[in-house]
Amino acid sequence: MKIFKLFKKDNWIRPFLGKYHKSLLLALGLGFMTFFCGGALMFNSGYLISKSASHPENILLVYVPIVLTRAFGIGRPMFRYLERLTSHNWVLKLTSELRLKLYKVLEKDAVFFKNKYQTGDILGILSEDIDHIQNLYLRTIFPTVIAWILYVVLIIGLGFFSVWFALIMALLLFVQLGLFPLVAIIVNGAKQERQKVLKNELYTELTDNILGISDWIFSQRGREYLKYHKNIEADVQHINREIKKDNHYRDIGVQLMFGVIAIALLVWSSIHFPGNHGGSANWIAAFVLVIFPLIDAFSPLGAAAQEANIYQDSLRRLNNLSEGKSTVPKKQNAKLNSSSFVIEVDDLTFNYPNDNKKVLHKLSFQIDNQEKIAILGRSGSGKTTLAKLLRGDLIPSSGNLRLNGTEIADFGEKISDYVGVIHQTPYLFNTTISNNLRVGNEEANIDDLWDVLDRVGLKRMVENLPEGLETVVDEAGLRFSGGERHRLALARILLKDVPVVILDEPTVSLDPLTEQDLIETFMKELKDKTIIWITHHLQGLSAMDKIMFIEDGELKVQGSPANLAFNDKHYQKLLAIDHGDYIV
Repeated sequence: MKIFKLFKKDNWIRPFLGKYHKSLLLALGLGFMTFFCGGALMFNSGYLISKSASHPENILLVYVPIVLTRAFGIGRPMFRYLERLTSHNWVLKLTSELRLKLYKVLEKDAVFFKNKYQTGDILGILSEDIDHIQNLYLRTIFPTVIAWILYVVLIIGLGFFSVWFALIMALLLFVQLGLFPLVAIIVNGAKQERQKVLKNELYTELTDNILGISDWIFSQRGREYLKYHKNIEADVQHINREIKKDNHYRDIGVQLMFGVIAIALLVWSSIHFPGNHGGSANWIAAFVLVIFPLIDAFSPLGAAAQEANIYQDSLRRLNNLSEGKSTVPKKQNAKLNSSSFVIEVDDLTFNYPNDNKKVLHKLSFQIDNQEKIAILGRSGSGKTTLAKLLRGDLIPSSGNLRLNGTEIADFGEKISDYVGVIHQTPYLFNTTISNNLRVGNEEANIDDLWDVLDRVGLKRMVENLPEGLETVVDEAGLRFSGGERHRLALARILLKDVPVVILDEPTVSLDPLTEQDLIETFMKELKDKTIIWITHHLQGLSAMDKIMFIEDGELKVQGSPANLAFNDKHYQKLLAIDHGDYIV
């Protein structure tokens, strides 16, 4: 099976097997003892029932089985409890190590996280793959190894009584251990793998589309997304029903096979232990009843085996995390000593891994020091991706993106010293206003904080709060209006004093008056900064030096607002719509 090949190359699970091998062996031993005690309990009980119905020659022939029955009866739940305790403790240690390793793998590329991974993919690994690795041991490896140990012990035990019957039982039990699991893999393995793929797709699509819900709303494609999501849900439910139906038929087959095994034991023991009213006939019930506790050991193997494809997919996804090349460049944390900053975009192309569609294709332009640029485009045109590239959150697939001749990707975390971003929904932390502002500059003193609040128009509002700068901001800053949150975000940028500021549609959810007031504040306070404004609104664009239109990942038009208003029909149409003069 492919899963064994994956295990040979695995660098996620195998390292921890040796680390906790004692607990692993103990769990397997306790699991074997659980079923051994169960079988021995029924064996003793069968013998005791038959023997008690006759006249024993010696009281010890009844007393010893009574004592053993009590011992095995107590031993079975005790070993079961210890086995569960040990196996789950072992698995929890393993999964905690996996989560820690996952964090370390992702942390290395934290700045460039979105270049390699989608949020939904990582959530899928955390919620699905690591849980499946946990089930790989609890529901597949442990039960399978224990069942095979029981199988060997049982066949060897029967061989002492009858070699030919031991061979027959070896064949019948092999059907349970080998044939049914194989059929389960063939019938349901592909379905379960498809089920997991659909679930991962749901995680990816649902997460990414919720994070980008505004794009769906603005493009008026909300119904389309809901229909798409419901179709995936329907596919998952259909596969679930198919798997349950196949499992039902498999369980019937397993029970019928155990019925055949019980009848075979009854026939063999009747022939091998003939007699009336005691004697060797007392062993018939003992041998027949011993098979019933073993049903619990053998019957789950089919369900466990058919999940092998799921585990295989999870192992592959985990190992791909560490096998992939790091997106962090060799050179990191470059520094600039300059008062003039120029951004050069040269033949820039970008597409996400495992996706041949180019989000951006061969863009070339230059942004001069303190130049004010507006980037327009429809939702999905690539303008937000360009903003992430300019911020260093993504690395170009090809081409160059430089700040003063140095690749932006080479700055690493130091890029925040040169490029700041104000998003659509600035995040405020559940701490004081002063702490929220000092995110921009930890060294800022009280005078600096009041000064920057005055510049962004929030000084009077904060002064009127019960505790002023020490007023605690609610989680996500919900006590503040959208405009106030954006002004606080601007205050952080001013405290940081970065030369380049990206405005990623910061006014999209504001009313027109608040929007215009905020734009005027941005332009006034950032007049000596380079501004890159990502937007699909035209309000305030007259204050920009240049406007660029991106469509389907390509730069279609660029020019000054006045030039475009005079010469470009598309921009003229947008202006007419914005002014309410356009007639469809």
